Amino acid sequence: MTARHEEIAGELRRAIDREEYTVGSLLPAETELAAHYGVSRGTVRQAVAALTAEGLIGSRQGARRVVLASRRSQSFAELRSFAQWAKAMGREATGKVVAQEYRPATAEDAVRLQLPSGTEVLHVLRVRGLDGEPVLLERTVYADWISKAVESIEPDCPSVTQRLYEDTGLVFAYGEHVIDAVAAGAQDADLLGIRRTSPLLRVRRVTTTREGRPVEWSDDRYRSDAVSFSVHNSIGNNALARKTGDAM
Repeated sequence: MTARHEEIAGELRRAIDREEYTVGSLLPAETELAAHYGVSRGTVRQAVAALTAEGLIGSRQGARRVVLASRRSQSFAELRSFAQWAKAMGREATGKVVAQEYRPATAEDAVRLQLPSGTEVLHVLRVRGLDGEPVLLERTVYADWISKAVESIEPDCPSVTQRLYEDTGLVFAYGEHVIDAVAAGAQDADLLGIRRTSPLLRVRRVTTTREGRPVEWSDDRYRSDAVSFSVHNSIGNNALARKTGDAM
């Protein structure tokens, strides 16, 4: 049987997802929540502590809690795959390879993946979905040393990250992300089922192992109505830097 505080935490999560409590707003006071759910303040504190641990709300002694993010937001405070993010929202991640081929590494590929120019690297175009609805295009270039393992994965695998871990023990440990906005081209529009020139949220990223060895670099394009990103920072740890021009 699910504990009462877990049920309350689940109800609050869903309320945040529905934007009944928007990012930046305050949750009701503990006394109000206790009265609403017919439980003690201690039970409410347990529920609130769970949401705090997940990064959905801020922790502040003696004050009402502030909503920091919803589960529709992908946080850069942690490195999660698309499938892991979808699972956290209670959604089903889907994936489909549209195109896959080996090409000689361009100068850009060589810099991103720290490989000699001309090295054969694997280019993969993949459509990702939530509950079957296309929301993301991934254009990924994989380093030569991991390409064969990627090539052997079935085209509709929902989580390449998880499969690579299971098959090879590879752990994606670090990621650098550059975020901007672009207009959907003809191919983007066709694959995502949107109008040409519709706004897309682009995330260009390089992912490495714990040792700093580049595994992949990717140009990911999200439908702007399907996802947002959150960055949690503080005086002591600021994960967000502002750059001008073409930073990647």
